[in-house]
Amino acid sequence: MLFLFCVGGLTGVLSFLYLQTDIPEDLNDFATQQDNVYYWADGSEMARTGPVNRQEVPLDKVPEKVQWAVLAAENASFYSDSGVSPSGLMRALTRMVTGGETQGGSTITQQYVKNAYLNQEQTFSRKLTEMFMAIKLDDRMDKEEILERYLNTSWFGRGTYGIQRAAYAYYGKDVSKLNVSEGAMLASLLKGAGTFDPTLGAKNHRRAEERWKWILDRMVDIGKLSKAERAKYTKFPEPKAPPKAEGLTGQVGYLVETAKAYVASHTDISDADFDLGGYQIHTTFDKSKVNELAKSVDKMRDGLDPKSRKEDRYVRIGAASVTTDGRIAALYGGPGYLEQGFNDANASNVPAGTSFTPFVYAAALRDGVQLERDGARTPVSPTSLYDGNDKVAVRTPEGPYWDRNGQIVRGTNDGHRSWGQVTLRQSIEESINTPMMQLGMDVGLDRVRKASVDAGLLPSSFGDRVPAFSLGTATPSSIRMASAYGTFAAGGKHTPPYSVTGLTHRGEQVPLEKQAATRPFSQEVAAQVNEALHGAAQSGTARTASVIGPDVAGKAGTEQDNTSSWFVGYTKEMSTAVSLSRLDPKTQELLPLDGLGGSGTGSTDGTVGTGGVPGTPDPAGTTTPGAGSTYAVDIWTRYMKAVTSSS
Repeated sequence: MLFLFCVGGLTGVLSFLYLQTDIPEDLNDFATQQDNVYYWADGSEMARTGPVNRQEVPLDKVPEKVQWAVLAAENASFYSDSGVSPSGLMRALTRMVTGGETQGGSTITQQYVKNAYLNQEQTFSRKLTEMFMAIKLDDRMDKEEILERYLNTSWFGRGTYGIQRAAYAYYGKDVSKLNVSEGAMLASLLKGAGTFDPTLGAKNHRRAEERWKWILDRMVDIGKLSKAERAKYTKFPEPKAPPKAEGLTGQVGYLVETAKAYVASHTDISDADFDLGGYQIHTTFDKSKVNELAKSVDKMRDGLDPKSRKEDRYVRIGAASVTTDGRIAALYGGPGYLEQGFNDANASNVPAGTSFTPFVYAAALRDGVQLERDGARTPVSPTSLYDGNDKVAVRTPEGPYWDRNGQIVRGTNDGHRSWGQVTLRQSIEESINTPMMQLGMDVGLDRVRKASVDAGLLPSSFGDRVPAFSLGTATPSSIRMASAYGTFAAGGKHTPPYSVTGLTHRGEQVPLEKQAATRPFSQEVAAQVNEALHGAAQSGTARTASVIGPDVAGKAGTEQDNTSSWFVGYTKEMSTAVSLSRLDPKTQELLPLDGLGGSGTGSTDGTVGTGGVPGTPDPAGTTTPGAGSTYAVDIWTRYMKAVTSSS
């Protein structure tokens, strides 16, 4: 009687506990959170982000024999059981009576419940809850769904959750490409990855190989692998060595940041959803170009001595390469993402200086000039003549332009050289300031601004429209400057820059909005601008870039007071912009580049702006202001030598 009473009482307690046990609506965070994987343009993996390394895959992507390798190892009766192991339940009850811990004997359903809803504690109460939840879950879900979820949440070692990431971590392939032998090795890891990873020592290897053999033999025993096929697998499928951690060090962090921002602005995916992971982001970044660009900048930095020279401190460099069809092939965002999180390739605080003047020229060629109030617009050409003398007064249709202090604004040329009457094309090639200032006023600064936006600069780049506007007070990013110059290389067609070519989630394509290409300039105007920039790079102020080849075009530029230096150059396929500045970390104000690298300081009264390639003799024999800021064109040239010789 007493025995029957105890059994009845225990049955009642278990029934009550069963009824009181619910399956939570929310899974454990790590059971749903996956990593996001970023890929280089060639398809190789660039980086993974997220607290766990996991990627979900549908069950039908896992080969059936690989599924059965797991089932043979963990729960051969999976498709016929009720979600729990009766023997495991009896062991749990026995241990409850004896006071021991409960462990082992779990079905795959129980293991999934533990992974997805509970914790890893080996206590009786947790084990009992696990069993009740497993029974209810088995009643509510198809077996295939439970198995899929189990395979996507199980720990396989090497920082991986889920069989998809395990396939890559151990064999460098998609799970769909695994054979049954490799699947059996991965299945052995479920017993304890730290104990069965064969690359972690001789003892581990011996245990893993024994378990691998047992799993394959077990598959034969349960009728899921023929003896003939089993006989094919006599050699242990050695996994590759553990991969080096792919972090956000060096330039990779800047690339990931750029691609993530593109996804955020070109999809309707919320930040919260994206952070849950499971996305595969295929980028435009060319690994070799990224590396060569970083090498070129590092070479430049080797010549600086910030410990001994204050002029060499706080140097900031941003650079980007954009193809004529809009792909961002490379960028340099700073000395390293973990060292400096701010991405200088996307910075909008460095004035473009006279590298902006091609947009003034393009606006004039496209829209003409207006020399009289309410007068007709007059076309101009590359051979149109302008006054290239130093300190020429800037004029409007009404007369001289007066500043707020009641002074007539006058432009200045580098070295205060007077050139006399010069053509507009010559003004670009030799970086003569005064004609460009006057040309901007004649075209209209609103039209100059529109032309530069049409070419690819962002509207947020611009400040006040005063005469100096035409000499580059705008502060575009390196990415946008490269893209805008690329418009001329592309015959007047502009394709907005982009860093992501494709986005998938769990193998399904996610739509990406892509801005359509436009044609802001005719082929004739683009060709005329291209000819002037070609002249600047071949025989003008940017002639040091001509070593790259006869088709190179580009423009160097500095800002007034020599606080920024740029070089933007291109070939037929790709445009690259390099910006250099010094930023006071306390005030966030730009500092002069005079004396950078120990060069002579030079001097200028810089009424409204400077231009050219500082630190080099001009045709008159004088030295242009801002010595030391030739570094931008040096970085560009060294980089282009490397990428053109390897292509």
